[in-house]
Amino acid sequence: MTTMLRELRLSLNQTQRVRLQSALQRLQDMASLASAVTVVADTIPVNHEDSILKGHGTSDLNGEVVATLCGVVERVNKLVYVRAQRARYKPEVGDIIVGRVIEIAPKRWRLEINFSQDAVLMLSSMNLPDGIQRRRTAVDELNMRSIFEENDVICAEVRGFQHDGSLHLQARSQKYGKLERGMLLTVPAYLVKRRKQHFHHLENYGVDLILGCNGFIWVGEHVNSNGENDMMVDQENREGLVNKSEVGQATYEVQEQITPLEIRKHVCRVANSVRLLCALGFSLTVEVIVDTVEASISSNTDIKDILAAEFYVQTAEREVQRRVSLTRRKG
Repeated sequence: MTTMLRELRLSLNQTQRVRLQSALQRLQDMASLASAVTVVADTIPVNHEDSILKGHGTSDLNGEVVATLCGVVERVNKLVYVRAQRARYKPEVGDIIVGRVIEIAPKRWRLEINFSQDAVLMLSSMNLPDGIQRRRTAVDELNMRSIFEENDVICAEVRGFQHDGSLHLQARSQKYGKLERGMLLTVPAYLVKRRKQHFHHLENYGVDLILGCNGFIWVGEHVNSNGENDMMVDQENREGLVNKSEVGQATYEVQEQITPLEIRKHVCRVANSVRLLCALGFSLTVEVIVDTVEASISSNTDIKDILAAEFYVQTAEREVQRRVSLTRRKG
C-alpha cells in the first residue's frame, strides 16, 4: 500500500493521506476476499481431486499443486492455473487493438502495439479507399502512403500469428482504420479486460472511446460511420475528383480539421479520467470511466484538477462505496 502511494507521487496532506490509505486498504481486502490470490510456493487446494490438469503458473511438488508465480487462481473444469495480475499483453485472435504506424514496407504497414514485437497490417487485409473489393495492384502499393503514413494511429483487429511468427492484423470494416482529432493514451494492458464491445460512443460528450486490448486507448471526437468513409473522401480530394474552387477546397479542409472547443474539453476530461483510474490501478471499463467523468462535472472539478490529490482520494472512496453496494446486492 505504501509502495502504491509512492508511485502516485501526489502532494497529499495528512488528512488526504489517511483517507487514501484507508480506501486503498479496504479495496485490497475486498479484492482478496473476492478471489483466491496466491504467491510463489503457495499450495493451491484441489481437494485431492483426480485428473487435475496443472496449467500455467502451477507445478507439482510432493503430490501437491503449488504456484510458481503471483496472481489469481483460476479453474476451468479440471484445469487449474494462475493468472498473473500484472501480465503483459498477449494477443488473441479477434482482439481490438490500437496501434501506431512506424514503417511502410512493401504491401504492408508495420505497427507498434505495445507488444514484444511489432504487428503487420497487410495491404490485402484492409478496405481500400474506393470501397471496392478487388485484387490489389501495383498502383495500390504505390499509393499506400496516401492511406496510412508514419505516426498515424490506427484501429484494427488481430487476425492471428503467421508461420514466420509475425502478428498480423486486419481492418476490413468501416469501424477500423485511421483515428484522427483525438489523443492516444498508453496504460498497462492488464487494466483493459476483454469484453464484447470495445468501441464506445459517449453521446453526452460527443466523444469516441476505444479501449484497445493492448493497452492503447483512443479518446477523440466522434466520427459518424454512415457509409461515407473519410478515407474515401480524402482520396477523392487528392485525385481532384471533387469539383471545388481552390479557395472553397481550402475552407473545406480547414473546417474538417477543426474540432469545437467544447468537444476538445470533453476529450481532455475523459482522457484525464482514464489517467486517474490507471494511476489508481482500477480496471478500465466504459462504466467506470463515465462515472468518473460525471463525478468530476457534478463536483465542478476543473479538467486539470482531476489529477489533483483531492479528486484522487474522492475517486478511491467512491470505488469503495460502489463495491460495497455491489456486494450487498449479491448478498
